Amino acid sequence: MGSNLEPAEEGQNRKPLGIQFLEYIKRSSLSFKTHQAIVLIVTFLAYASYHATRKTTSIVKSALDPQSSDLGLKSFPFQRAYFHKREGNSWVLGSGWAPFDSSDGTALLGDLDVAFLSVYALGMYFSGHLGDRIDLRIFLTVGMLGTGLFTSLFGVGYWGNIHVFYYYLIVQMLAGLFQSTGWPSVVAVVGNWFGKKKRGLIMGIWNAHTSVGNITGSLVASALLKYGWGWSMVVPGLMIAFIGLLVFMILPVNPESVGADVDEDDKLPTDKKEGEEGPTEPLLRSETDNENEKAVGFIQAWKIPGVAPFALCLFFAKLVAYTFLYWLPFYISHTAIDGKYLSNEAAGNLSTLFDVGGVIGGILAGHISDRLDARAITAASFMYCTIPALFLYRCYGHVSLTVNIGLLLIAGLFVNGPYALITTAVSADLGTHSSLNGNSRALATVTAIIDGTGSIGAAIGPLLTGYISEKSWSAVFTMLMAAALVAGLLLTRLVVAEVAAKIDQSRSQGAASRPPTPAHEV
Repeated sequence: MGSNLEPAEEGQNRKPLGIQFLEYIKRSSLSFKTHQAIVLIVTFLAYASYHATRKTTSIVKSALDPQSSDLGLKSFPFQRAYFHKREGNSWVLGSGWAPFDSSDGTALLGDLDVAFLSVYALGMYFSGHLGDRIDLRIFLTVGMLGTGLFTSLFGVGYWGNIHVFYYYLIVQMLAGLFQSTGWPSVVAVVGNWFGKKKRGLIMGIWNAHTSVGNITGSLVASALLKYGWGWSMVVPGLMIAFIGLLVFMILPVNPESVGADVDEDDKLPTDKKEGEEGPTEPLLRSETDNENEKAVGFIQAWKIPGVAPFALCLFFAKLVAYTFLYWLPFYISHTAIDGKYLSNEAAGNLSTLFDVGGVIGGILAGHISDRLDARAITAASFMYCTIPALFLYRCYGHVSLTVNIGLLLIAGLFVNGPYALITTAVSADLGTHSSLNGNSRALATVTAIIDGTGSIGAAIGPLLTGYISEKSWSAVFTMLMAAALVAGLLLTRLVVAEVAAKIDQSRSQGAASRPPTPAHEV
């Protein structure tokens, strides 16, 4: 019976219930632009909630592993001692939370980070592979509900009085597995609805969900910390589960799934001339064409020009970004600013300014890369600027709160700018590369390869920081600056190619604008 359905009826049956409800209220089908708006809003909320749950562990670290930061012990700021801040600069003896209050507590917290991110990175490759083959709406919903469950179970350890390290390790690993479903899914959905024109700017603005999620997670977890660190994990876990249900109810994964007609203004541009054979963008393809496409294989996706250098660049870019994500609140709370130490809550709130700078950086990088039509030049330039930004923050961030805020914003701008650009616009560009001959079923796989490779760096950065910080935070910043330098250098070949293309384009335009040479001068 199902085979007798007309294509329009099949699309109607696949529409999310929320879309059907909106059309029932409106008494007509939703416009293409309305669907685009729904996609941007819902995927924004979805991935912001992923990052909100990811950020919580960095906030609770100071409660799990309190360290002495009393002015009288300033000479030994990382010596293991067990203190809780009471108010101002006065301290009382406390015990933290076993097993993280032991002499190797910081290293154990680093092990949790690397366990989470290692499983996340490995799971990313499989998630991208699955994402190009199954319903992304269902896949994303399951991932969000699973993330909410295991984030909450970490917090349950507070009320269950659980002090077994392997409980927290296993919970973090499972949380990382479900977290890996998010990024390939949301980028693939957005890539299905938006073409390359202004993709950098649109996705740069949309990518603010990463920083908004980090800020939200920091503020919520910091505010709840005084009631018990378990609340800082459970509440964000419940938040992502709720938004996961919203995704299930309303997210249209592609135009075909809701029978949306592309307006003339919304048709995606192609590079081919009239009458010329060539690849087209996903939205210009019919549903039948989509069904006949075979999803691109893992090895084939790696061979797409540009995938490998951008993936390796992101390895080092995320190493820097995730070290800040997981350790910045801890670093701030254990570093005297203008001779004073901030409380755990104040340090968590201050760390959000790094993400505020990241929002600006993501939008700026996307806009610049659109205007220049040069993704590699933009990403490499930002990575090189990251080096002096990190150096200045380490050397002068302690001078005053105002200086710390300013340098934190600048560091966030340059660190997150290329990270945002590569994981959004670059991934979407390469997922619809001309070498695929118009096959649109590579978005999730390419996105997963790039971000999965980056996530390996994201796992290594916090792990190394857990050990290196016990000796010297200056050494940590040296590691981060070296990583930023390597990230920029990895794009050198692509940068040279873009510069050469710009020179050739300029020469061609110059030759076309010159008047023809008179015949008598020849």
